[in-house]
Amino acid sequence: MTQELRDITIIGGGPTGLFAAFYAGMRGVSARIVDSLPELGGQLMALYPEKYIFDVGGFPKVLAKDLALDLIAQAMQFEPEVVLDVEVRDLAVQEDGIIRMVTGEGELLTRTVVIAGGKGAFEPRRLEVPGYDDFLGNGVHYAVKDPETFRGKKILVVGGGDSALDWTLILKDKAERLILAHRRDEFRAHERSVQQLYQAEASGEVEIQVFHEVEEIRGNGKVEEVTLVDNRTEDRLTMEVDVVLTFLGFKPDLGPIQSWGLEIRKNRILVDSLMRTNLAGVFAAGDVVDYEGKLDLIATGFAEAAIAVNNAVHHVDPKARVNPGHSTNMKVFKET
Repeated sequence: MTQELRDITIIGGGPTGLFAAFYAGMRGVSARIVDSLPELGGQLMALYPEKYIFDVGGFPKVLAKDLALDLIAQAMQFEPEVVLDVEVRDLAVQEDGIIRMVTGEGELLTRTVVIAGGKGAFEPRRLEVPGYDDFLGNGVHYAVKDPETFRGKKILVVGGGDSALDWTLILKDKAERLILAHRRDEFRAHERSVQQLYQAEASGEVEIQVFHEVEEIRGNGKVEEVTLVDNRTEDRLTMEVDVVLTFLGFKPDLGPIQSWGLEIRKNRILVDSLMRTNLAGVFAAGDVVDYEGKLDLIATGFAEAAIAVNNAVHHVDPKARVNPGHSTNMKVFKET
């Protein structure tokens, strides 16, 4: 980590932050990426590297880790400074307009900041039931790094969102038995995934237990069985399982960001149409931001990153154009 003054410092090394670093390079300004994780890629690498992503332009489907690696390669061609495993604890705009960022490893100076930290810290929602803590990491998991780990296993998936359905559909061909339990009878997932889930149930590949919640996880040194309770009748169902996968979402936790003087609503940073926050020179993009019509998609984050960087460049140099035109007409690519 250097204290060299940078034009743009990007907080967050996930897809939005990586695309922001790429776009900063396209605009010919100096950039730095800071992330509290030990590697770039954000949730794509840390939580679901083997999960397919279907809603990124140009890819019919792409593994999360492959998308992350391509985004890293795209950003690194401009050689931004990369600072990993470091948390930004404080941020202040000085009288001269330079922004001082305080980390556990020292201070960083920058002319502008783009906050692209996703939804904050990765703190998964817990199952508050006996056995969850006892077997966490040893049969109970909230993320899948390698699907092959679960081949031939009896698996219980808990949840009703996109991640729960996606992993159910991915693992159904590997598991000896796969049960999906959800506390309601409606799923918060893409319509196509819901259709595929019911098709898998009809073909006997998946068992669905709606209106069921986990009451207890038991075993002797490893997960052996789970009791589900019907939240309408309180009837109980005990089944043998080897693995419990809980996809209950993550608690939004902005951490130190909440104390920086930013305008925040429901754990998100408010921005205008130029991705500007209420602090001069501080922009934000991706899942961490909120504005009317906000849509949480990687594709949306890419667009917001480009808007944030272009306006950050204009903030650094008021003579610089906000709209640089198409990449094929940019000087930086004509020289390569």
